Amino acid sequence: METIHFYPQNVCSVEMTVEHEDGIIKKVNIVRGCRGNTQGLAALLVGMTLEEAVKRLEGIQCRNGTSCPDQLAKGIKKHLAKQ
Repeated sequence: METIHFYPQNVCSVEMTVEHEDGIIKKVNIVRGCRGNTQGLAALLVGMTLEEAVKRLEGIQCRNGTSCPDQLAKGIKKHLAKQ
């Protein structure tokens, strides 16, 4: 199991963690933000590939030109670029 840990920018959430195994998301934890939305987002991502999560979440807008889903996509994308 590998963990992606990062701090989102310009959103209500302050910390995000994605645990994955062989590129499949096993668990997502989002600290702060809109509780129902972040829990729903986390639940929907379990079982999805990292690449598919980026594809679905990248570019979603809320405020400040980004959103919690967009920031999650950015964090995962940065991790994938390092591999």
